[in-house]
Amino acid sequence: MAIAAAIILPIGLLFLLSGLIINFIQALLFILVRPCSKNMYRRINKEVTELLWLELIWLFDWWANVKVELYTDQETYGLMGKEHALVISNHRSDIDWLVGWVIAQRVGCLGSTIALAKKSLSYLPVLGWSMWFSGYISLERSWAKDENTLKSGFQQLNDFHQPFWLAVFVEGTRFTHTKLLAAQEYATSAGLPIPRNVLIPRTKGFVAAVSHLRSFVPAIYNITLAIPKDKPRPTLLRMLRGCSSVVHVRVERRLMHELPEDESGIAQWCKDVFVVKDTLLDRHLVTGTFGDQECQDIGRPKKSLLVVICWSCFLFFSAIKFFEWCPFSWGGVVFCAVFLVLVLVLMQILIVFSKSEKSIAPKVPSPNTLEENLLPA
Repeated sequence: MAIAAAIILPIGLLFLLSGLIINFIQALLFILVRPCSKNMYRRINKEVTELLWLELIWLFDWWANVKVELYTDQETYGLMGKEHALVISNHRSDIDWLVGWVIAQRVGCLGSTIALAKKSLSYLPVLGWSMWFSGYISLERSWAKDENTLKSGFQQLNDFHQPFWLAVFVEGTRFTHTKLLAAQEYATSAGLPIPRNVLIPRTKGFVAAVSHLRSFVPAIYNITLAIPKDKPRPTLLRMLRGCSSVVHVRVERRLMHELPEDESGIAQWCKDVFVVKDTLLDRHLVTGTFGDQECQDIGRPKKSLLVVICWSCFLFFSAIKFFEWCPFSWGGVVFCAVFLVLVLVLMQILIVFSKSEKSIAPKVPSPNTLEENLLPA
């Protein structure tokens, strides 16, 4: 526990202090720039946000040395980051969102990634606040409450001039064995293909996204994510401890105009994609690769390392100046101790927030319940 705290505390201090600075700058931009020019706000906010999110990329790339092997064709890889895209993926691990950020950073659109996210995420200090300022669509996991929010959020993307990715985890929750058993039980009762490696997609959010975005978003990136069976599943806590791993990501580009026009057809298209995805994961379990696609070299850029070094130097010298200016007092010592405890608590909240649930077997959902829930848990 002491070793874990010794690692988490300095990283937490760096992330919290720099994040609060970024959040403050984002708030100023939101108040002063966005009312005048939404496009200018988005351009500046993209660069500012990346100064925070790159710290998590550093944690992934340089501290824990987690490797992403990206399997896709050369044409798709060349278009990634240069066009608007709707991104759908299986939700395999606790840090799938961070894997997506890593890929987005490689192709130059880290600061313009958006997602459908639980409303509670927007209350998470630093990270959640930065997502809110960046335009994440916050929902309450109820179609009756969220239908209008979705429509409004999609409409606001219509004038998004920079290439953006909108991520939708259509399974609605992270994959666990318990949830797989419930999905298999439901599939058996409903006469659906029985999943083995994915959950049954909940299609209402995806259908709404396609219906509203198809006029200006040209492509869907169908992502299949897998962890090699001989590698540990990456989690935020393991990354903080410096534990390495490997993640395999297969990207298939599908043209938006090729999808059916009617809502039932779009929903069925999504379900069919996940049946194929299930088969791909079966094959990956045997072969340990997505060998039907070329493995692209996405490298490990030094930008995130430089950002962390710059933040560390800035905060270190700021702390020296602060203690030179502020004379010693027991009140100051108590304040610093309380602040450090607060940092540990906030980091623990972030770690717990990122974990998959390990609950008892849930009840088999009814079809209505299956469609009501939209978002990752």
